[in-house]
Amino acid sequence: MGSVEVVALVGKTVDMHTIVPEEGKTSLEVEYWSGQNATMARMQIPYELILGWRYTRAGRSTRRNGFISFISGVSMLGIALGVAALIIVLSVMNGFQKEVRDRMLGVIAHIEVFAPGGAALPDLQKTLTEVRQNKEVIAAAPFIAAQALLARGEDMKGALVRGIDPALEGGVTELGAQLKDSVFQRLVSGEFGVVLGIELARSMGVRQGDSVTLIAPSGQVTPAGVVPRLKQMTVVGTFDSGHFEYDSALVLMHQDDAARVFRLEGPTGIRIKLRDLHQAREVAQQLAGSLSGNLLIRDWTRQNRTWFAAVQLEKRMMFIILTLIVAVAAFNLVSTLVMTVTDKRADIAILRTLGASPKSIMGIFMVQGAMVGVIGTLSGLLLGLGIAFNIDVIVPALERLLNASFLPRDIYLISRMPSEPQYADIMPIAVISLVLAFLATIYPSWRASRVNPAEALRYE
Repeated sequence: MGSVEVVALVGKTVDMHTIVPEEGKTSLEVEYWSGQNATMARMQIPYELILGWRYTRAGRSTRRNGFISFISGVSMLGIALGVAALIIVLSVMNGFQKEVRDRMLGVIAHIEVFAPGGAALPDLQKTLTEVRQNKEVIAAAPFIAAQALLARGEDMKGALVRGIDPALEGGVTELGAQLKDSVFQRLVSGEFGVVLGIELARSMGVRQGDSVTLIAPSGQVTPAGVVPRLKQMTVVGTFDSGHFEYDSALVLMHQDDAARVFRLEGPTGIRIKLRDLHQAREVAQQLAGSLSGNLLIRDWTRQNRTWFAAVQLEKRMMFIILTLIVAVAAFNLVSTLVMTVTDKRADIAILRTLGASPKSIMGIFMVQGAMVGVIGTLSGLLLGLGIAFNIDVIVPALERLLNASFLPRDIYLISRMPSEPQYADIMPIAVISLVLAFLATIYPSWRASRVNPAEALRYE
């Protein structure tokens, strides 16, 4: 195999050229003639690319070539499956993270500004005005945050009490927007009504219209000692945010009633909604410099820092584990190329005698390995993205086919398989796959460039 056959077919004219690289040349000159005009087009093609591609798609003319082609196909398939698995798993993890984050942000605000020690804000209207001057803020609402015990008969549960303004709460949270025209209409100042999380109401066995007792942590000092403050409250409704942490502990009530129960002069903080939730940290820093008074500022990423850190760590570990699958498939190229080099020793020797340099021989086999890596990576990208973007169709079809439920509604809060492919995940996967495939070609290609023509042709 010391030459390259190039066929040029233009119109009805067929010309076949057998061209070999001249010494010192790094490309082939391919000439095309077209009809009677004798117009000639000259194209420069590096012969390393032609030979590398030809070896990549080597036929099965012999048993050994067939086996080499099979091993090469397995390596390509392994790379494609590894890349696809990485994309699908990370996309599903992104989807779950987004789903939980959205449910979480349905209850909490993007940013909270509050006074230290749970005290009332010294100047509520001034602080509201300063907050709303920031161009990223689209809504702000006062609130009271406190902890208490909720009792009914012998049942007693710890609760997070949030006093809200029903008219303004819908602007800062999705939950408030959903309940603004229904349940929140029943939160009237002075009537001491409460809205309970669905899990909290279920655990206490209460429903709309039932009474519960709210026990404030700071008691009243009497001659008989400190007596806890008790207040009878009426359940006016429940809410279901889809997030167990809040559904099982959160109690909503009118801020005026909360101020009376906890003996506060006014709201303890302000809840803020932004145009872009991803700018929460930057806006929090801006507010820290613009707000007057001794106030504390906390954005949504810091309220659940441990959970988000755990998710990021899990994603990082899954990325490392699944990258090993791609690495194993990529380094299968080493065995494929070593076998190809051994099988093509005579071809290498002929190319060397025709003037091909060791660098060119090395380039031929690097092209072969790179082709396998590129085709495998592109196939994996197409497969992975195809599944990731259509997982909401594929998973239900599999559930119907297998008569099974992957995410039972009575066990998991999320009953569907979410998916969100992200460019920041896909690009590193593709780059790492290509780099590993390229690295795997270096040693076999270097061995090919070291083949001695005389030794290789001795027994030919």
